[in-house]
Amino acid sequence: MNDVKKVYLSWDDVDNLISCDLVPRLQENNYDVLIAITRGGIVPGGMIAEQLGIQQILVASVDFYEDVEHDLDWPVFMQFPSDSLLRDQQVLIVDDVWYRGLETLSVTERVEQAGGRPTSVVLHYKPKFSRFDDKAPDFYATDTDDWIIYPWEIDRNPLQL
Repeated sequence: MNDVKKVYLSWDDVDNLISCDLVPRLQENNYDVLIAITRGGIVPGGMIAEQLGIQQILVASVDFYEDVEHDLDWPVFMQFPSDSLLRDQQVLIVDDVWYRGLETLSVTERVEQAGGRPTSVVLHYKPKFSRFDDKAPDFYATDTDDWIIYPWEIDRNPLQL
């Protein structure tokens, strides 16, 4: 991890990624519901919801447990909105970064299973590290190989980053 460039973003950097890059492209659709993936999607999700005027904001919390024998990661949803809140809704799924892609894709699949119409958005897409060559977020501000440190993470213990 020492050879990876660390990039510290300011609040202005994040605001520019959202306001100048993502929101103009997201405005082409009307979203009924926004799902923020914990923890990283909470701050950008709130900022995007405010700018797009999305009033219904929900949270999805997903973790993964490895099945080493079969080289699989199994999603475990600690928190997820009920199907009735998603059925027939245009759902915007927000996270800060697409690293392996597991969280965003798992939430997207759950929304589809509930009868919702998902659209995924992240601030940073890391295609080099993605587990899915044939999939990507629907929208992202930029792609990178760098280790992004968001302003809401700066005071966090470095071992947690």
